[in-house]
Amino acid sequence: MASLARKNLFEDIPRFLVAQAGIMFAVSLVTIQNGILTGFIRSSSVLIDHSKADIWIASKDMIHLELTMPISLERVTQAQTVSGVEQAEAFIFRNARWRDPVENKIHAVTVVGSDPEGELFSPWNIIKGDINALKQPYTIMVDESKLDALKLKNIGDIAKLGGLEAKLGGITQGTQSIVSNSFVFTSLKNANAYVNSPVKTQTRCQVQDNEDFQCTQSYEDQSSNQKSTDIPPPRALNLADPITYVLIKAKPGQDLTQLKQKLDDALPDDVQVLTREEMSTVMRTFWQKRTGVGFVLSLGAAVGVLVGMVVVGQILYSSVTDHLKEFGTLKAMGASDWVIYGIILEQALWMAVLGYIPGMALCLGVASWAGATQGILILITPLSALGVFGLTVAMCTGSAFFAIQKVTKVDPAIVFKA
Repeated sequence: MASLARKNLFEDIPRFLVAQAGIMFAVSLVTIQNGILTGFIRSSSVLIDHSKADIWIASKDMIHLELTMPISLERVTQAQTVSGVEQAEAFIFRNARWRDPVENKIHAVTVVGSDPEGELFSPWNIIKGDINALKQPYTIMVDESKLDALKLKNIGDIAKLGGLEAKLGGITQGTQSIVSNSFVFTSLKNANAYVNSPVKTQTRCQVQDNEDFQCTQSYEDQSSNQKSTDIPPPRALNLADPITYVLIKAKPGQDLTQLKQKLDDALPDDVQVLTREEMSTVMRTFWQKRTGVGFVLSLGAAVGVLVGMVVVGQILYSSVTDHLKEFGTLKAMGASDWVIYGIILEQALWMAVLGYIPGMALCLGVASWAGATQGILILITPLSALGVFGLTVAMCTGSAFFAIQKVTKVDPAIVFKA
């Protein structure tokens, strides 16, 4: 009977290819949508997950990593004195203006400032340059996927960040979040200078022909007319400077729940204390539940499954209709309904397997391309691939029941009709 199932399936190649195209479409849509959603959620907390901090101290008003209020640098000193804390470091995460060196246009970027000699956070996967480059004044690193957007090409290229010089000292890979502006990694001193660089106001007044007195104001970066050699190096942070977070490393053997409570008791009420896992959960929950991203991507996946079921169901139904006499002959020869059902279900399984393999291969290629060129993480894990295969089989076998209903009503006497 297996040969009969394959014979029916491959008898009409154009129809078979149409069915496989429908299954490939469904597999690709479900896999890509699920991969984008999973990658989107994981990407939202990429900086948190790659930090070595056991605990994060943030403003009590924090909504997520990028939507928060600044806190005082003094919180670092206060946290360091709490028993059980091995290391406390400042962390700056704020937006700034980027002016590209090619078109002289401004872009929104996120400055990520940390201590290059610290232990708790530094750019990872550095493919060009060295972390020591960030010790130099006004030196930065960016992810390779953002080079084109920022109009950078090579190490040593110079742009403007917050009106100050920004020299590319290194390139990272896989460090960009989908949900954020382009990350610009730099030192604490550089970050403080970039995000607090003032804007200069110029007022020009002149007398018009009708003797009216007209004034116009213009705004430009404070250092836009200064030579790079005239700009003083960034200063070290003082207690009056705002930071965004405090990163905490616990002493070996220290219970994090107890340390979290100690920090909460020792620090003022304007901050909150979160473990790294809790901080990561805050980010993922925000983007998954408080935005419509999850619903939109899930809806797209559902549409893919629906289209696949319609196409497969139509093809199987047409195949059964074309072979009604053959099925009637089998019934006349004494074949049970279950034998007939087995033939149809086997056709459905073959269609599932032969549609899944090229569809998944296409998805893996798209995911690899998107990650390398666009910085978009489409996460396809073995577990998710297995889940999509199960869904594909269920889709095809579910569609087969439309055809089975047709066979159930077949009268063996149809064989003897003209």
